[in-house]
Amino acid sequence: QVQVEESGGGLVQPGGSLRLSCKVSGGYLAVNSMAWYRQAPGNQREFVASISQSGRTSYADSVKGRFTISRDGANSMYLQMNILEPEDTAIYYCYARTDHEVGFGDSWGQGTQVTVSS
Repeated sequence: QVQVEESGGGLVQPGGSLRLSCKVSGGYLAVNSMAWYRQAPGNQREFVASISQSGRTSYADSVKGRFTISRDGANSMYLQMNILEPEDTAIYYCYARTDHEVGFGDSWGQGTQVTVSS
C-alpha cells in the first residue's frame, strides 16, 4: 500500500559527503513525519534524524553539525551527510509515518548501504 524507496548510498572516504534520498508513494492521506535510521552489523537499528510534517528537525548527537535532513514537497526526504566518519558506516533506512482513513501507518524502505572507509 505504501512504498518507501531510498537511494544515494555508496562508498566514500572519511571526510567525504553523500546525499541520501527517500520517496514515499502509494495509498495514504498524508505523510506525517519522516526519519532516517541506520543499522551497522551487530548493532541495533538507531535513530539518525527526523523531520516533521511542519519541517521541525531532530538529530542524534552523533550526527549533529554534520548531517542535514530536509523535505521536498509532501513525500520526499533527503539526508545530506558531510564529514563522514567510519562510524557512520551502516545500512540507512527511510521511515515514513503516514495518515490513513482508518488510522496510521509505519513504513520502511529496504535500506541503502553507506560505507565510509579509506
